[in-house]
Amino acid sequence: MSTADELEKLQALKDKGTLSEEEFKKAKESLLARDRPAGEKIMDAVDTFSSDVNRWSMFIHLSQFCAYLVPALGIVVPIVMWQMKKNDPTVDKHGRIVTNWILTVVILGLVSYLLCFVLIGFVLLGLLLVLVVLYPIIGGIKANNGEVWKYPFSLQIFRVEDDEDKPSTQDETPTKFC
Repeated sequence: MSTADELEKLQALKDKGTLSEEEFKKAKESLLARDRPAGEKIMDAVDTFSSDVNRWSMFIHLSQFCAYLVPALGIVVPIVMWQMKKNDPTVDKHGRIVTNWILTVVILGLVSYLLCFVLIGFVLLGLLLVLVVLYPIIGGIKANNGEVWKYPFSLQIFRVEDDEDKPSTQDETPTKFC
């Protein structure tokens, strides 16, 4: 049975009084939702999930732990999540912070590895391993509370604008000196 036939049956039930206006609308939406392409359904699910910006931002931080399942996922998943909701300023800030941290870890990891030949690298690698676990947890907790937390010692490759860096929107008149 085609969608058009099912819509006609719903209309007939509504006209007979079997279905109320509200029941008709719900049944029609359900029927039309089945025929949508899979891509639209996925985006609707993402939009529903992303209604909570704090939770989305928290998952960007915590998605770095995907590296423990498959190493590349710890880099790819946070960046993909950031790009999906980049249009939201809060999510964009958190995405930039996490991407800066990922790049910092890669650079510091390479430098620490090279410094292992002079033994100091082992200490630096140990410290880096502690921070790789600690910082995403702190960032995720703060993001869930609605706070933006820049990872200390992180390189600022992608600029993260602080609220105090923004120009004032108030009309300020210059002070005249006589």
